[in-house]
Amino acid sequence: MTTQLVFPKPPRLATRLMDLFTPLEEESIVGDLLEEYSQLASKSGVEFARRWYWRQTAKTIAHLFAAGFRIAPWSTTAAVVGGFLLLRFVSALPEQLLNVITDRYLMFWSAHFQAYLSVLNGMAVAHFIGLLFVGAVVALVSKGREMVATMTLALVLCALIVSAFVWVGMHGAHRPIDFGWVLWSCADPLAIAIGGVIVRTRQSGARTLASAG
Repeated sequence: MTTQLVFPKPPRLATRLMDLFTPLEEESIVGDLLEEYSQLASKSGVEFARRWYWRQTAKTIAHLFAAGFRIAPWSTTAAVVGGFLLLRFVSALPEQLLNVITDRYLMFWSAHFQAYLSVLNGMAVAHFIGLLFVGAVVALVSKGREMVATMTLALVLCALIVSAFVWVGMHGAHRPIDFGWVLWSCADPLAIAIGGVIVRTRQSGARTLASAG
C-alpha cells in the first residue's frame, strides 16, 4: 500500500488575502510563497511555517500596496478621489429619494405609518448597497490595483470616522457618545472593501475560466 503525502495547508485567510491583493499578472508570487511554506513546514514544523506565512503575507501585501501607488500614482489616486466624490453623491441619494416620496405621499404615510417605518428601516440597507456599488466602481476603474484603491478609500473613511469620534469626545460637552452610530459608520468602509472583493473575485474567476478554455 502506498502512502500519499499530505502537504500542510497555509492559513486560509492569509492565502485569501494574498489572492486578493496580488495582481493577476503576478500570480507566481502566491505560488512561490506556497512552495516556500511547504518546504519550511517539512523542516521546522507546521506552526512555525504558519507564523512565517503570516509575516510574509503582511510584508507582501504592504509591498504590493506601495507598488500600486508607485507604478500608477495618478490613476490610483484619481480612482480613490473619484470614489470619495461618488460616495458623497450615492450616500445622499436614499435620503433625498425618501424626502421626495414623503412630500409627495404625505397623506398616505399618515394613514399607513407602519409602512413608513418599514421604509425607514430599509434606508440602512439601501445605504449599504450604495456603498457596495461605490466600492465596485472604484475597483473596476483600478484595473490591476482593485484592492489597493478600494482599501485606500476604506482607510480614508476609517480615518474620518476616528477623527469625528475624537472630536465628539473632546467637544461633546459630556454628551454621551452614540456607539450605535460609531458601529454603523464602520459599515461604510466595510461595504467599500466588500465591493472591491466582489469585483476582484469575479475577475479572477473569469481569468481562470478563460485559461481553462
